[in-house]
Amino acid sequence: MRRLLLVIVLFLALWTGTAQAGPFEDGVAATQRGDFATALRLWKPLAEQGHASAQYFLALMYGDGEGVPQDDAEAVKWYRRAAEQGHASAQHNLGARYSDGQGVPRDYAEAVKWYRRAAEQGLAEAQNNLGGMYSNGRGVPQDHAEAVKWYRRAAEQGHASAQNNLGVIYNGGQGVPQDYAEAVKWYRRAAERGLAEAQFNLGVRYSNGQGVPQDHAEAVKWYRRAAEQVYAPAQYNLGLMYSNRRGVPRDYVQAHKWFNLAVSSADRKEDQDHAVTNRDLVAARMTPQQIAEAQKLAREWTPKPER
Repeated sequence: MRRLLLVIVLFLALWTGTAQAGPFEDGVAATQRGDFATALRLWKPLAEQGHASAQYFLALMYGDGEGVPQDDAEAVKWYRRAAEQGHASAQHNLGARYSDGQGVPRDYAEAVKWYRRAAEQGLAEAQNNLGGMYSNGRGVPQDHAEAVKWYRRAAEQGHASAQNNLGVIYNGGQGVPQDYAEAVKWYRRAAERGLAEAQFNLGVRYSNGQGVPQDHAEAVKWYRRAAEQVYAPAQYNLGLMYSNRRGVPRDYVQAHKWFNLAVSSADRKEDQDHAVTNRDLVAARMTPQQIAEAQKLAREWTPKPER
């Protein structure tokens, strides 16, 4: 599903339906039917008259190429018009455009400006991204304490990435005293919301006994959930757990399968090489029939996204 349709679903979830239907709402209904031409016809005049939500949805259409040719510059134009009227989601998306250099030259300071405006309105995604800018020193001087402040605001709203980021901050002791138990708390909240990176991070804490008693079986549980979502580091670690008999019985077929999947999923060549090395070490202990079975399992495997 494209981003525009996801936003429409959220809009309908929040809309009370008490307002009288009009061209804007008719445009929303048109997008639900996949009739983007009608939505464009209804929203464009409203956007030109200054309707902020119509401007925002028009920007989404141009950004995604739904009902119009994809045009990043045109998307930025309409995000800006809505953002200047105080539309928080448009402010956030305009910040993201400046951060990524899409439709405008990359400008981290300008990204921070727009993220901040949306964050101060309480938009969790903007709060998380503003925290990231402070954490990485992009567009602002690096300030871990300020990063913690904004991550926490988003995390307390249930934003999974912010919860994971706050866990990373506590795990490393950046801007706060190092506190593994606090890191585990935030990793767990994000992991339970289905964020693969947090599931992996929680698995590592159980593997190492940091912030929780060491528990390899619990580590396997969280590695598996992340691995099923195509998170390569978790696939690799799950292969190690099967290979080294930690939290599960030793099973070279399963180890080979997960190492093989990690090779396919990893972005960095270094990570791919590690997975290949361990897969080949495991293969040296397997029969040809076992290797064939592992390869078949890897081919037939399908992801199980949680988000």
